[in-house]
Formats: sequence, structure tokens, C-alpha cells
Amino acid sequence: MRPFVRNLIGLGGFFAIWEGAARSGLVSEETIPPATVVIPRLVELLGDESFIRDIVATVLAWAIALLIAIAVAVPAGLLLGSIPGLRVATRAIVEFLRPIPSVALIPAAIVAIGGGPETKISLAVYAAIWPILFNTMYALDEIDPLLVDTARSFGTGRTRVITSVALPHAAPFIFTGIRMSAAISLIVVISVEFLAGAVRGIGKFTLESYEGAGRMDLVLAGTIIAGLVGYLINEGLERLGRRWFSWSTVVKDAP
Repeated sequence: MRPFVRNLIGLGGFFAIWEGAARSGLVSEETIPPATVVIPRLVELLGDESFIRDIVATVLAWAIALLIAIAVAVPAGLLLGSIPGLRVATRAIVEFLRPIPSVALIPAAIVAIGGGPETKISLAVYAAIWPILFNTMYALDEIDPLLVDTARSFGTGRTRVITSVALPHAAPFIFTGIRMSAAISLIVVISVEFLAGAVRGIGKFTLESYEGAGRMDLVLAGTIIAGLVGYLINEGLERLGRRWFSWSTVVKDAP
């Protein structure tokens, strides 16, 4: 059985359980409307120009945040991974900043940056940096010293060793970190839209649907669409990784 067919069967089973739980009274229909009520709303939303703009705003913020995180985390990871002294010197600050949840920084970000798209992008960048950074550093820890020694024996400088030896070796690890950060940054973007308010976005739509009209069917429809966006992003990156790094077990074994 092909994976696509198995996915459809699993999705159908989920919706069947959801419908049965709502119709049987196991859960309140006001709190969780049946799937047969939510799915038509989902289809309607996909034809709503205003909601499409919300999706575009969320995806655009996600893409900008992920690109910035890659541009910052990859060079930083290569430096920290290849210069032990610098890694030791920055370990305390890195380990202090890494566990801080991005949503906990929302009030500070609003005061410092404002309530525009910059807030959700900045917080998503902050959250997305760490998986890429640590995967890059871990990749350099795993590199075969013989490769580095061979390059140096031919008079290759440190910068050239990083770009021509370390970076190609680290690429599958970095890509795995990017996949992890892609999901994290999408979660943060939607969460900030929901918690901090936004002019556009899926999070803003779900907040208005709940607080304005109490429409749980729209809230759940928006939530499902957010999940679909996340699934499509991960599926696209997974296919890209298999094409680019088909030789690597790192990408094949990644979650």
C-alpha cells in the first residue's frame, strides 16, 4: 500500500472518530463541532479572498524568518564548531538564551519593535536559530579528522577548509536542522499572531473567530488549514532533502 493511500486512510479514520465523538455527545458540539460541520467551513475559507491573504501573510512571515535564521545560524555554527575557544567562550550565553520560549518574549518584543509583522518575524527567527546552529556544530564534531588533516597537508587555509571540507560534510545535518526550524518557526509565527495580535495571519483569524462571534467551526477550520500548511512545508522539504542528499543517512533517518 502506498504511503499516500495509508495517509488518506489514517485521515479518514481520524475524521470518523471526531464525528462520532461529537454526534454521540462524548464532547460538546458547541465546543468541538462535528467534522461534517467544520470541513464545509474549511472549503468556504479556501474560497475567501480575505482568508487567503491571511494564509499568505503567515507563510510570508515564516519564509522570511526561516531565511534569516539560516543566514545567521549556519555561519555562526561553522565558527563555533571550528574554533573551540570561541565555542567555550560563548557556551554560557548560548545555553542561557536557548531555553527561553519565544512567546515569553512577546511583551519585550512589542515594546522594542512594535506590533507589526517585525515582531512575529523576529521571534520566529529567535526560535528557529537554535536547531540549525546546534546541528551545524554537531556536524563539525562528527567530521573525520583525516579529511581536515589531508586538506591542511596541501596547504589549505582555515577558511578554505571550512567552505570546501566542513560545509559539504555538514550540509545534511544543517538541512535536518532547517526542517526542524521550519516547523518551529511556523508555530511561533501563528502563536504570535494569536497572542500579540496582527493585521493579517492565520492566528489573527482564529482569534477574531473565537472572540468576535464564538465560531468554533471557523476556529477549527483555521486550525486544520494551519496544520495543512505545516504538512505541505515539511513534505516539500523532505522531498527536497531526499533529492539533494540521497547519499546521506542523516536526511533519510530524520523525523
